[in-house]
Amino acid sequence: MLARSRFMLVLVVGALLAVLSFSLQYLHLIPTNPVAEQMSLGKSRKRVNPVLHTDPPAPDPIRDTHKYCNYPNLTEHGWEGHSPADYRLLSVHLMIRHGDRFPLYSIPKTKKPAIDCILSEKRKPSHPLLASFISHMALSGRGHWDTSLGSLPRLPNHSTCEMGELTQTGVVQHLKNGDHLRQAYIKRHNLLTADWSPQQLWVETTGKSRTLQSGLAFLFGFLPHFDWSRLTVKLQWSTLFCGSSCECPARNRYLDKEQHRQYRQRTADTELERTYVAMAKTLGVATKNLRAANPVDALLCHFCHSLPFPCSSTQTTSNALDEGACLTLQHFAVIRRQQKNDELERREAGLYRRYAVLAAHPYLNRTATRMERIARGSQTRKGKEEAVFALASAHDVTMAPLLSALGLEGVGFPKFAARLVFELWNSPEVKDKDRKSDRKRGKWLENMFIRVLYNGEDLTFDTAFCRDHNRHSAQPLCPLGNFLSFVRKDMFNIVNATSYQQACHQIVL
Repeated sequence: MLARSRFMLVLVVGALLAVLSFSLQYLHLIPTNPVAEQMSLGKSRKRVNPVLHTDPPAPDPIRDTHKYCNYPNLTEHGWEGHSPADYRLLSVHLMIRHGDRFPLYSIPKTKKPAIDCILSEKRKPSHPLLASFISHMALSGRGHWDTSLGSLPRLPNHSTCEMGELTQTGVVQHLKNGDHLRQAYIKRHNLLTADWSPQQLWVETTGKSRTLQSGLAFLFGFLPHFDWSRLTVKLQWSTLFCGSSCECPARNRYLDKEQHRQYRQRTADTELERTYVAMAKTLGVATKNLRAANPVDALLCHFCHSLPFPCSSTQTTSNALDEGACLTLQHFAVIRRQQKNDELERREAGLYRRYAVLAAHPYLNRTATRMERIARGSQTRKGKEEAVFALASAHDVTMAPLLSALGLEGVGFPKFAARLVFELWNSPEVKDKDRKSDRKRGKWLENMFIRVLYNGEDLTFDTAFCRDHNRHSAQPLCPLGNFLSFVRKDMFNIVNATSYQQACHQIVL
């Protein structure tokens, strides 16, 4: 009886607690469990996830500058060479920005950064391939060079770096880039076999030693101990890589308007103006002279190499130089903040995008044409193979408009040793025996796809030509046809034109 009474008591208490809990939930005094609700209701009710509204992090000019430096000791990651199963990689078209360099400008009344530009595997940063790269460059006379490139040094060679000279850091950055893409394209996809022919590799550079040396460092990482006799290095005389299509009056006019916008933005920035005045006072120079020296270029070098910021040099009675007051991280941060603000305003104004479309078109058009020939399986006029790997070693003023023209302005200014990759892929649906008949029917394009990657990140579906593509369709990659249409016509919509020639010669108000 006692046990039965206890059992009945437990039942009564349990019932009372259940009623109380239901009442509190009904009155919203305690929350229900939404996960349990969803589980109990099964598939008849969709789960609603809470939307968290958070403000984006505030811009941090110093953190962004660390990214710009692109320290080579960081582990390299990237999605180059990745695709759905059974897709075949047909070609790769790569543009690189040169690696870390010595400043192009010097700040008045300050010492130049103390950086040694003679390469040594015993000095950091280093790379497992550095010593053999130095030795291999001594054999460069066996290669084929456009005439004007013959006089440029193959390696940085000054114990005190000269203006604009590639540093050891810059060499290591591109040895690392090349090795990374060798894993992606040579080892994984066998894009270039050991007996690659000279026609399969296209290398071009501007006439600056830093781009030539960056390209050679990348190439050695990509194809270690490559055969010089099979290499031809071509010159692009324009930093825009525009070849025979450089004449474009409208492009120059858009650039003038954009530079006037930048000037107005800088002069309206009162914090920047106060900072320049303070910096000039610290160094004992006129403010206009300091501005003309573009001090951020030298300060970036100090920052990326962990060197103290420059100080004023004062002459003593003993003719020795004493260190006076110094520029500070706060000065540097204000200038970098203004540069980041200018990037945002530049996008809103739209002038730079118009300039970029006309500046980038010649390079994009050559890339599109090369891709189309490879996709068609056709041969060049001389009956030789098409280049399956094309390398362009360039500058920030080359890559920045290219990114803007592609609709990728949000990625920011190109860092040292930045890389932009265009990959051409063939889907597995069409067998080799069907390709000839498909070309006759004009259906070859249906099975060709493109990927665009920037510093290892797949940005294909962020580009202007593939932003609206349904990536969840039967074909998960971006059709090559989208890129061809964009380059041949669609990219000129922003300047109200249908062709490069029309856009270049129309009046810009």
